[in-house]
Amino acid sequence: MESWRKVWREGLESQISTSGLLALRRALLNDDARLLQGATTSPPPLQCVQDWPVEAACGLGYCGWQGDGLATVGEVEEFFANVCFEADQRLGEPAACRWFLNWFDETPREEMRQQLLPEINRSLAHRLAKDGTISAQDTDDTEAA
Repeated sequence: MESWRKVWREGLESQISTSGLLALRRALLNDDARLLQGATTSPPPLQCVQDWPVEAACGLGYCGWQGDGLATVGEVEEFFANVCFEADQRLGEPAACRWFLNWFDETPREEMRQQLLPEINRSLAHRLAKDGTISAQDTDDTEAA
């Protein structure tokens, strides 16, 4: 299994809310321009813009922003940092999250979308099977990536 996929499955996916996964899934399906590669947020997470509204975010940040209702650069940056820290702890490796983050940022967009979408669908299917937190309609693959 590729390192990015292992980090996603064992360190990240369980920390993302179902609404966050659904938001990321929609972004991947629709090639949402607000799904950002190469940076955590736009505007960038600088101290002077912590209270500004987010305009775009990376895959993890997008989950907190569009899925969980986080609005500001500071809120999304804090969410991102917490998810990454916890992933590193779960995987027992400092900066383990980099395997996913580097893959997400460096993979050509279309390829990234085609590879990440099945992982999101897998995560959602496991949640549906486990506790019924989402409906079958939410995981319908009528749209192609």
